[in-house]
Amino acid sequence: MSEKNDTNGGLFFIAIAIVAAAFILGIKMVEMRKAGDMISVTGSAKRPIVADLIVWSGNVTAQENTQQDAYKAVQVHAARVQKFFADNSVPGAEVTMKPVSSEQIQEYNQSGYFTGRILGYRVNQTFEIRSPRVDAIEELIKKSDQLISEGVPFTGWGAQYLYTKLADLRIEMLGEAMKDATERARVMAESSDSKLGELRDAKMGVFQVTPRNSTDVSDYGYYDTSSKEKDITAVVKASYSLD
Repeated sequence: MSEKNDTNGGLFFIAIAIVAAAFILGIKMVEMRKAGDMISVTGSAKRPIVADLIVWSGNVTAQENTQQDAYKAVQVHAARVQKFFADNSVPGAEVTMKPVSSEQIQEYNQSGYFTGRILGYRVNQTFEIRSPRVDAIEELIKKSDQLISEGVPFTGWGAQYLYTKLADLRIEMLGEAMKDATERARVMAESSDSKLGELRDAKMGVFQVTPRNSTDVSDYGYYDTSSKEKDITAVVKASYSLD
């Protein structure tokens, strides 16, 4: 009986020792975990911008039986377009006339095979306007229907709106996004009864240049050229230690 009591007593003290060790180990683990705690946040900055450069392209086309006649015809049309630009106060330095391109107009049978016969030639002359006078070129685009009404085979394409100071603005906005990340981290730390420690890691996210008030985004960045008024958003991801 005494031997049995001694055995039970030994097991009791062993159990107490295990519980105590687990408790002490638990405290150490909590302390270690708290000492290594970090908080990760995403900060952002957003600004409205207005395009300061417009790019507008288009072309004139001529189709004739011979390549020479098509080339002569497209030269006449191109000269009329250039006069239209000059009449609307577009400086010659803002206009680029691209090299002329030419293609054969081939005849095909009902089965889709080339018959070997050349029906004529099509010649294209492309132009491009690059100008900081965004509003003035927008007005020019509205008036370009005048060329079509005169019988000029003219096609104008959609304008592109660019912002030339983007590189400088990115640097400023990264700083603003970093400040936002720090403030977010501070609020989150205080809400958990902690103090914000040192910055441990920071990574720049992609920039988004979107139409004004748009929700369009891309994991690889977004650069809208279709809208004059835009928003630019910078994002940073930062990690801080907690004290």
